[in-house]
Amino acid sequence: MATTPNIVWISTHDINPHLGAYEGAWPQADQVRTPRIDALAREGVRFDQAFAAAPVCAPARSAIMTGCYPVSVGTMHMRTKAVPPPEIRLVSEYFREAGYYTTNNWFTDFQVETPPTAFDDCSGSAHWRDRPEGTPFFAAFHSLITHESRIYGDDPYENETRELPDEVRRDPADVEFPPYHPDTAAFRRAWARYYDLIAAMDAWVGRILDELEEDGLAENTLVIFWSDHGASFPRAKRWANEAGLRVPLIARWPGRLEAGAAREDVVQTMDLAPTVLEAAGLPIPEHMHGTPLFAADGAQLDASPYAFGARDRMDAQEDTVRTVRDDRYRYTLNLHPDRSGMQYNYYPDHLDTWGELRRLVHEEGQQLALGEAPSILTPLQRSIVAVPRPEEELFDIRADPHETTNLVDDPAHREARDRLRAALDAWREEHGDLGAMPERELLEDWRPNGAPRPTAAPTISLEGGAVTASCATPGASIAWTTTPPSQARPLTAIEEQTGSPRRDGRRWNLYTGAFVAPPGSDIWLGAWRLGYSPSVEVHVPATEGRA
Repeated sequence: MATTPNIVWISTHDINPHLGAYEGAWPQADQVRTPRIDALAREGVRFDQAFAAAPVCAPARSAIMTGCYPVSVGTMHMRTKAVPPPEIRLVSEYFREAGYYTTNNWFTDFQVETPPTAFDDCSGSAHWRDRPEGTPFFAAFHSLITHESRIYGDDPYENETRELPDEVRRDPADVEFPPYHPDTAAFRRAWARYYDLIAAMDAWVGRILDELEEDGLAENTLVIFWSDHGASFPRAKRWANEAGLRVPLIARWPGRLEAGAAREDVVQTMDLAPTVLEAAGLPIPEHMHGTPLFAADGAQLDASPYAFGARDRMDAQEDTVRTVRDDRYRYTLNLHPDRSGMQYNYYPDHLDTWGELRRLVHEEGQQLALGEAPSILTPLQRSIVAVPRPEEELFDIRADPHETTNLVDDPAHREARDRLRAALDAWREEHGDLGAMPERELLEDWRPNGAPRPTAAPTISLEGGAVTASCATPGASIAWTTTPPSQARPLTAIEEQTGSPRRDGRRWNLYTGAFVAPPGSDIWLGAWRLGYSPSVEVHVPATEGRA
C-alpha cells in the first residue's frame, strides 16, 4: 500500500444526518433513501455525534479550513473579511507545500479572500484528474444541491432533482419532521423537498466515488463526507442548538479505517484539518485547535470531550450565543436573552418556512386582539420567535433529541449544568472570544480607516540561475508564475462575499524554496497574507541574472 494517501473531501450544505446510514442515531433519518452514502458508511467509519463550529456556512467552513475556532481567529460573523493571526493558513496550502496537487471545486466562503497559494485549481472544473501523473492530491468537492436556496425556489429545486425517479420523491402528505415545526402545507412541502434534494445529492456523491474507482485510486484515498452545518429550517440553520450544529460525518480509508464502524464520541468538523494532516504524515501546526481523529495507520485517536459552538451576527441580525456539547448534554448561554432567536433577517425572512411562522404568529396576535388565548402554535413552536429567551439552557440530548425540555433549573441535572457551564467559561477564557468585541472596533483594528493593510512585495535574489524570495510581512506566503498579468474577470457579488479567487487565468506556483524558472520565461512573484491586500508583483525578466 502506498504511504502517501490522497485526500478527497465531499461536502454538502445545510443538512443534519438525514441519511439512511444514521437510522437509529438521528431522528427521521429513515425519511430519505441515500444508497451511495450508506454504502460509504458501510465501507468506513460513521461519526454519530459530529458538530459544526457554527450553525451557518461561512464561520463553519472557516473552522474546517483552518482547524481553528471562529471566535478565536475572528471568523465568527456570517460573512466578513477577517484578518486572522499571521500563523493561520488554509489547510490545503500545507498539502501543496508538501507536494500535493490541491483542488477546490468550487465553493469557498472561508471568511477570507482565497489566495492563489491555497490551491493549484479553485474553479468549477477543478479535479484531481488534472494533476501531474503520479502526484498525490487533496481534492475538495462542494455541492450546493441541498442548500436552502434549492428548497424554496421552484426552478432551482426542479433543476437539482430533474433526474430523481418518481418512486424516490417524497409526498409532502407523508413526511415526518420535528415537533418544533407546525404541521402546515408550507412546512410539509419544504421538508419533502429537503429530503428529495438529499436523495439527489446522494447520486452526486456516488458519481465522485465512481470516478475514484474508474481511476484506480479508491484503495489509497481517504474520503471524508461532511455537511457544513445543520438543516435549513427555523430552529436549525442559524440557531446554535442541536439541529443547527449536528452534521453527518463519514470517513472511508480502505485498509486503515475499520469498515462499518460507528464512533459515538463527540467530534467537531474543525477536527478535519488536523485529521487529514495526521493521516498524510504531515506536521500539525501548533496553532490549530482541532484534534486529529485517527492516526496515519488508521488507529482511533481520542477526541476532545466537548464540542463548542457559537452563533454571532447573521447578515444584519445581531445575536451572540455560545454552546457546549458533551456526549449527552447540550448547555447554551444566550448572551442577549432579550432578543428573539428569530429576529427579522432579510434573506431567510423571504423563505416559505420563515414566512409561514411569521404568519402563524400574526394569527395568534389576532387571537389576543379578540381576548382569546393563543392556540395556533404549541409552546415549543412559539418559543422559536419568543422574547425573552432563557439566559441558560440545558438539554439531555440522549433522552430529548429535539430539545423540548429545558433542564437548566432541574436539581437532578445540576451537576451536568455546572460542569458544562464551567467548561464553556474555560473555553472562552483559554481561546478568547472576539465575538464579544463590538464589530466596528474589530474592523477598525483589522483595517484602520477602512483600508486593508498591504502585504509587502517579495524580496528577490538571483544566484546561479536560482530564484530565492522572502517577504517581510509575517504570515505571508509567496507564489510565482510565468503568465503575464491580465485583466481579471469581475467577480459577482456573491463571489466577492464568499472570497472566491480572482479570475485572471493565471496559474501560480507556491514558493517553497529556491527554484529555477523555466528557461527563457519571464516570471512574476507575489505575496499574500490572509486578510491583507496582495503585494505588488515583482517582475523578473528572463534575461535578468538567469540562464
